[in-house]
Amino acid sequence: MNAASAQLALVPAGSNALELGFSGALGNLDAYISAVNRLPMLSQEEESSLAQRLREHNDLAAAQKMVLSHLRLVVSIARGYLGYGLPHADLIQEGNIGLMKAVKRFDPSQGVRLVSYAMHWIKAEIHEYILKNWRLVKVATTKAQRKLFFNLRSHKQGLDAMSPAQIDALAKQLDVKREEVIEMETRLAGHDVALEAPADDEDDKFAPIAYLASDSGEPTRVLEAKQQMRLQSEGLEEALSKLDDRSRRIIEARWLANDDGSGATLHELAAEFGVSAERIRQIETAALKKMKTALAAYL
Repeated sequence: MNAASAQLALVPAGSNALELGFSGALGNLDAYISAVNRLPMLSQEEESSLAQRLREHNDLAAAQKMVLSHLRLVVSIARGYLGYGLPHADLIQEGNIGLMKAVKRFDPSQGVRLVSYAMHWIKAEIHEYILKNWRLVKVATTKAQRKLFFNLRSHKQGLDAMSPAQIDALAKQLDVKREEVIEMETRLAGHDVALEAPADDEDDKFAPIAYLASDSGEPTRVLEAKQQMRLQSEGLEEALSKLDDRSRRIIEARWLANDDGSGATLHELAAEFGVSAERIRQIETAALKKMKTALAAYL
């Protein structure tokens, strides 16, 4: 995300932000953060009233005020995930989506403030974004793996490999098996490797793709190729030998005369044998059926 698009991308869609606290042009992320930090906070009474208007009357203006007053919360939470190497603006944008989902589902009658309720939704959206974009290959797929992924990232100190004692201590702390900690640490320590070298790399022959074996030598492919050759030679000749002279002539003229498949027409063969084109079609259909039975032994 570039600086010029920061305002449009981060401010919730449809919000008239300038009227609700923003002032001046928000041309970059720093200006956006500064602006959201100046937005007024809601009292518990104001928050409850706005939430009731949203739930009972679908008042989008009320929802907008609730979202805008909590944008600073998203900025604060997103800042805690900068260690994953993803753009801060993108983390904030995903967190804003979670905030809007929280506002939509918020029930003031439960006696919980929106700031507490929204934290779960904000973090959930940011977590999903990180897991989808941190690596080309997913490092966590199950719910348990996702939890371990974020816990391990927050507890691990530095980039060095963990000692057996550290692994045991973390496994006990997180209540998981030490093997699961080892596996997740291995995934975190790995890096994405480009299969092909960059276009401007003169040594592209050293790229990983150069070391991949050709699938032409794969046993299954070899067997399939041999079977196809046998079918084209022995099998086809065997199937043709099962036909009478007229049927064989029709099949060869229709299907085997030219490599491009442009064989004789039904009318041309009808003239040659002195019968109707429909009769030639019937003979052809019966011959193909007989050949299919004969070829079954080669398939």
